[in-house]
Amino acid sequence: MAVLDDEELINALEKALPEIAEEHQLGAAAWEPHDWVPWSRGRNFRFLGGEDFEPDQASLDPATAAPLLALLLTKDNLPSFHRVLAIHFPAFSDWRQLVGVWTAEDNRHAIALRDYLVVTRAMDPVDAENRRRIHVVAGWKQNPEAVAQVGPMNALALLAVHENQCVQFIGRLAERAEDPQLVTILEKIAVDDAVQASTFQAFLMAGMVADQEATVLAVDKALAEIEHIGSDVADYDAQRALFADFETEQTDAAIAAKLVDELKLDSVQELSETAEAARRRILALAAKA
Repeated sequence: MAVLDDEELINALEKALPEIAEEHQLGAAAWEPHDWVPWSRGRNFRFLGGEDFEPDQASLDPATAAPLLALLLTKDNLPSFHRVLAIHFPAFSDWRQLVGVWTAEDNRHAIALRDYLVVTRAMDPVDAENRRRIHVVAGWKQNPEAVAQVGPMNALALLAVHENQCVQFIGRLAERAEDPQLVTILEKIAVDDAVQASTFQAFLMAGMVADQEATVLAVDKALAEIEHIGSDVADYDAQRALFADFETEQTDAAIAAKLVDELKLDSVQELSETAEAARRRILALAAKA
């Protein structure tokens, strides 16, 4: 069983906050979304005297557009991720060094991707906007039952797994994309996500010191409940089929292996029977990488 209750665990993690925040700041790259959007490729839509999107104008093939929109909708859902984090780590406290900074950084990803999508007419902007509204209204873990299952360590583990997912997903998308300007934007986002993954992993490492039981259980739960990018997008089955190979059991295993290495889970001892079973599940998944 866990050694600390939620409040005690948060207080223990807070001691590591200044050092982790400083490491994040040193690793983060400064960039502005507007610098990387190819504005010269844009033109007005009908309301400003131009012409509205027609399918034959799409600058991306469906196999690239489908995962790009899935990634964008995931980034659009930032408010839900922010709320889940802020339940335990209020942005108006010292935890703004995690919640506030992460939110500000991640927000520019959706800005850059949507501006690129609209300017280049990569796909139907009306469809993309309609899907955004539906997806953000539905949210992520936005009901009492789901939120009740997310303790402070769960939130950090979920985001550590999620950011690692984004890194590998973007890597696959960049390999498929043929537009170098899109690839550059994706690379910028991937660097951010990699630094953010390291930051959340650092909090998991601090959690292993404060309460290894809760941390191992949280990591096991996060890995068991991985939601592949685009899996929660409504009416997207046909599009998901176009990038079904982006995330598989093997990519899940690679994330598990990374966390095993970072948290040294192969050598953790003195766990309860439940936590030890969780550790073994993590190790079994990591072995498939």
